[in-house]
Amino acid sequence: MDNRNMSDIIESYLKEILEINHEIEIRRSEMATQFDCVPSQINYVINTRFTVPQGYKVESKRGGGGYIRIVKINLVQHGNYLVHLAESIGSELTENDAFAILKQLYLDEIIDFREKEIILTLLRNKPLLSVSDNNTLRAHMMLELLERLTYEEKE
Repeated sequence: MDNRNMSDIIESYLKEILEINHEIEIRRSEMATQFDCVPSQINYVINTRFTVPQGYKVESKRGGGGYIRIVKINLVQHGNYLVHLAESIGSELTENDAFAILKQLYLDEIIDFREKEIILTLLRNKPLLSVSDNNTLRAHMMLELLERLTYEEKE
């Protein structure tokens, strides 16, 4: 008798496919039918077992032609540090805190000087003035940047 639970079985199935192809597209409802489970079970597996720190990037499109795409990624050398840094940000980020993070990324040689300056330009208050809550937007932008810096996509 198989002692694995449904989440383990779904995870194993998806990872077997990802061993052959570094990217897959699935439809949640079709997977739920295939495994005779509720669609939220598929969401649970994807949200908990296919994360950036675990070496996967997940994209989704909602709606009638919606899909979930899982891509196998290579974490860069500083991946764990970047994930830890992202976890420390929270829901808002001041301009000064953003500058401090970028300075540290530059000093740690994760980004070069030109990249630092370009990102600083985007995270300054001036381009964000038209946004009512620029600290929240800045935090979101920084989190996206840190996540993207944690991996290299396979070609």
